[in-house]
Amino acid sequence: MELTANLHAFLWTSPTANNCNTYLIRSPEKSILIDPGHAAHFGHVRDELDRIGLAIDDIDLVICTHAHPDHIESVRFFSDAPARFALHAAEWALVEQMAPMLKASMEIELEMFRPDFFLEEGDLTVGDIRLEVFHTPGHSPGGISLYRPAEKALFTGDLIFKGGLGRTDLPGGDGRQLKESIRRMASLEAEWMLAGHGDVVSGVDEVKANFTQVERTWFGYI
Repeated sequence: MELTANLHAFLWTSPTANNCNTYLIRSPEKSILIDPGHAAHFGHVRDELDRIGLAIDDIDLVICTHAHPDHIESVRFFSDAPARFALHAAEWALVEQMAPMLKASMEIELEMFRPDFFLEEGDLTVGDIRLEVFHTPGHSPGGISLYRPAEKALFTGDLIFKGGLGRTDLPGGDGRQLKESIRRMASLEAEWMLAGHGDVVSGVDEVKANFTQVERTWFGYI
């Protein structure tokens, strides 16, 4: 789905198989892929890239908003590609901590997902693409949200969705941090709210209304 000339959403709509939404930011100079998803479903991303005339080797940077398998597994397909991979340091620490369990239960090797560099709060510039990185823990300790000022696009990962919010019962989850992170992102003026799952929310008023509705409906339960 083309949202703007420089912004694409590869939405996962299967009612039976879990996977995340993937997003592409492109410019005349660079291309950034956000949350490539489960390895078993990466064909979905390949097909969407092919539809707009891009291949894996055309991606300059892969960013994961956090390291849950449904967001990070497909990073393995970029191991021999030019793209660099970035993750928050606190999230990598969680991956290292869980590495023995991941290898035993899912045969996941740690080196498949080692970041080329760690994301830090503040500006991130890749060629002519500028993003603002926010550390937004709660769903996971190193969860991040990204804001693209050019389109007023807010990528929230699994922090907040259309009508919902991220679970806190997985390792590193924290309800207090989740609420603080959501309130912080609610202060941004976003034309697009692009979450890790579910539908796109578009329009400044609609995005603000979604933040308000989620707080009123769900904050009392976490």
